[in-house]
Amino acid sequence: MDIAAPQAWMLDPAVESLDRVALATLQWERLRHTLAHAYENVPHVRRAFDAKGVHPEDLRDLSDLRHFPFTVKTDLRDNYPYGLFAVPREQVVRIHASSGTTGKPTVVGYTAGDIDRWAGLMARAMATAGVRPGEVVHNAYGYGLFTGGMGFHYGAERLGCTVVPMSGGNTERQIHAMLDLEASVLCATPSYALNLAEVAERLGIDLRASALRIGLFGAEPWSDGLRHELDERLGIRATDSYGLSEVMGPGVAMECPERCGLHGWEDHFLFEVIDPDTLEPLPMGETGELVITTLTKEALPMIRYRTRDITRLTDEPCACGRTHVRILRVAGRNDDMIILRGVNVYPSQVEAVMLGFPGTAPHYLLTVRREGVMDRLDVQVEAAPDLDVDAYPAVADKVRHRIKSNIGVTCGVTVVPPGTVPRSEGKAVRVKDLRTVMAR
Repeated sequence: MDIAAPQAWMLDPAVESLDRVALATLQWERLRHTLAHAYENVPHVRRAFDAKGVHPEDLRDLSDLRHFPFTVKTDLRDNYPYGLFAVPREQVVRIHASSGTTGKPTVVGYTAGDIDRWAGLMARAMATAGVRPGEVVHNAYGYGLFTGGMGFHYGAERLGCTVVPMSGGNTERQIHAMLDLEASVLCATPSYALNLAEVAERLGIDLRASALRIGLFGAEPWSDGLRHELDERLGIRATDSYGLSEVMGPGVAMECPERCGLHGWEDHFLFEVIDPDTLEPLPMGETGELVITTLTKEALPMIRYRTRDITRLTDEPCACGRTHVRILRVAGRNDDMIILRGVNVYPSQVEAVMLGFPGTAPHYLLTVRREGVMDRLDVQVEAAPDLDVDAYPAVADKVRHRIKSNIGVTCGVTVVPPGTVPRSEGKAVRVKDLRTVMAR
């Protein structure tokens, strides 16, 4: 199937191609309002500003934002459930929340205006990726408290598409629905998209011959190797989507067909990259932690939210004509980082090394445990279906050597039979950290 990039098309050309000076002016006006709105209506924000010795009126230039305090995930949990809302609960028309696997869930709320803006941004993001009105969109993101399903659903409808709200699970049924309903757009986590490809192959179905042409994937870090795998096995253009529920949900940023970074919507969000150790802002182009401030959120304004995502920004012109800053693909998260004998390792680095390795399948699990005063990393990777069992040890040795050569860490590697690593219908679990469990 021909997946060459289509002609650049903008849903909001006047905004998406706004010059940098006009964009900065718009951001400053909206930021002043957001700071005042949060200070006046959220006691936690008022206390944080006062403790820092800053007031909304101190913002005389966008660079002054560096003097304002950060917001972190624990602030949402400490103020559970409604303590960070800036409007009366009666004005909140929808609630979403995280799964809360590491404590209380993080509850986020939306006014009717927030929902309207979110749908508009999702439509813009999907159009940026190449989706066009009238297409059939197969939505395999989970519905419910997770923001993915509803976000893509509302955006696709706003764009004028036909939405198939499948959610996760029932994989064989999903495959037949994609074929029968002639879906041209697949929305899913990359790990579940890979699962769809594998199940289709087992059923003798070649999805590359279907109407599918674009995949909108996000909600978990994924490597360029996995992108290539999805391109090839599904016959699509795998496109990266970025968002997080604390800020809005999906639709914060999206790749265009050029696939050279995600366009972050600067008319609704202000993006910074900081040094995670000193917490000081870094110049454009340097790698650090992404920090986002919302500019138009009513129910839950976020001031300098620390995403923990490691990336870098560029404001260089994009061939598609959009002028908004681009987020160069997220490498991993601060809190996902594994430190092995002084070497920082992200799961996505290990994935990038293993994907496409002869004799293996693109499924793996990293287990970290403490041995004495040192940390140990063990990698479990599935064998390719046609790999002879007697060859498992030799392939494991080659994978171990590749990881050592490319990342600089020594780890244990085990090749396991096909189907051993659990499949995911939502966000994939790539790392099992036993260090905290063993410490209890």
